[in-house]
Order: sequence, then structure tokens, then C-alpha cells
Amino acid sequence: MNQDQLHRYLFDNADVRGEMVQLQQSYQQVLATHQYPARIQTLLGELLAATSLLTATLKFNGDISVQLQSKGPVSLAVINGTNNQQLRGVARWQGEIADDATLQQLFPDGYMAITVTPEEGERYQGVVALDKATVAQCLEDYFAQSEQLPTGIWLFADGHHAAGMLLQVLPSEQPQREDFEHLLQLTATISAEELYQLPAREILHRLYHQEDLRLFEPIDISFRCSCSRERCAAAIRTLDKAEIDSVIAERGAVEMDCEYCNSHYRFDAIDVEAIFNITNAPERQQ
Repeated sequence: MNQDQLHRYLFDNADVRGEMVQLQQSYQQVLATHQYPARIQTLLGELLAATSLLTATLKFNGDISVQLQSKGPVSLAVINGTNNQQLRGVARWQGEIADDATLQQLFPDGYMAITVTPEEGERYQGVVALDKATVAQCLEDYFAQSEQLPTGIWLFADGHHAAGMLLQVLPSEQPQREDFEHLLQLTATISAEELYQLPAREILHRLYHQEDLRLFEPIDISFRCSCSRERCAAAIRTLDKAEIDSVIAERGAVEMDCEYCNSHYRFDAIDVEAIFNITNAPERQQ
């Protein structure tokens, strides 16, 4: 049974939708690529849960990137997610990272950029300051500013499990703020341990047993990196061949590493000649 799943639900008597995500294996696969300090492990777990929740809001094929940046101890933390709930992520840091470091200590004067890239149509981005105590509160700011939809978000991670919940008012001619506030109060009673250990149906029953709720089929979540030898070859093809030849003369090969999954790609002189011969091959006459 896949323990990495997203669960979506609707309240029949309120214009509010909900999501719940539980992650374990995909979270561990993201952490396995680097020796992250404990605080960055929890940060990446929260961002994984957040990205899954955000990706579920997509109404088209495409992907979402949630990226935190600063000139502080953590220069970058980014998670990419597709509409098929395929996730990957990486962080860059320097120096010692305290287990109890606050978000502002990790990212002084930092910002969060959320980029939505549809397969068809224009890419767009929203940016908010990392000036709140938690990633969840910064994301709530993002929704208030960009979507203008009241949203509640809860995120948890401990280095082994990651989880999160989202409640959002649906666009409506007569939104019922009181209903939303009531559901927020119920959801805020959730604990990290419940989300880590209990099945989705039991969690939702505990939280909303007096509410009329429709739960949809769960969506499986997986770790998947989009790197490949073909993509690396395409990147080489965009460079000046003389520059590539000089690298091969000096080092014997062009080598490329994927930050997300640590895959290593090596292209020697024969590989490079083949790459550029394909690029420069004359078109076949019809």
C-alpha cells in the first residue's frame, strides 16, 4: 500500500474545500541525495507537503515550483511538483545549522517564489516575503495576496514523515466566512502524530465527524527526477563546440551532476562528436 498520498475533500454545507497529504517514502528519497542537517530535513519535508497541496490546485497539466531564497545560511530550498504528484527537491546551505533555527535565521531578508508552469499557456509567478514565523503562514499570505481566497495551511515534518492540510474558501457569490472559521478551528486541533500514523478516513472522521463531507479517491505521490542523459546532451548542444572541446582536452570528458537525485552523466570526445554531428547533420531531401 502506498503511504504517500494526497486526499481531497469537500464540505457539502459550506463553500470550502480541503486537502490532506501524508508523505514518507518520497520524503526519504529527497533526503537521501544529500547529508542535510536536521533543521533542513524538516524544512524540506514541510515544503514537500506544501508543494503537493499546491499542485493539487492545478486545473491543467503543468508543474509548480516552491522556492525559498536568501543570502543567509540557506541560500536555496526548492521543491518541484507536477500535476501528477511527482515531486523532487533540493537545498543549498553553508556552515552549521542549529536544530532550532527560525525561518528568519535560515533566510534573513528571504523570499518565497511560487512559479506555475502550464504545459500550454504562460508561466506566472507570485512572490512573498519570508517575514512570518512558519512556511505555512507565508503560504497563507501568498494565497491572500495572489488568489485572494481565505486559506488555512498546516505543515509538519520530523525527518521521517511529512504531512500537511489545507482548507480554502471556494469562489462563491455569498462566501460564508463563519463556516470557514468554524472549520479552521476544527482543523487546527490536528496533531503531527495523528497525521503521521493514522489513516486518512480516521483523521477526517476525528476532525469533522459532525460535518457533511465528501472524500475523493486518493492520489498517489512519488519522487521523480526529470533529469536524463538526453537532457544533458541537449544542454551541451546549446554550447560552443570549441569550448566543449577545450574542456575535454583538459579533463578528458564533460561531466554533469543532477542536484536533485545525484545522478552523474559523463560525455567523452566520441559522445560529444555524436551530439554535434546530429545537430549539424544536413536535412534529408524529400
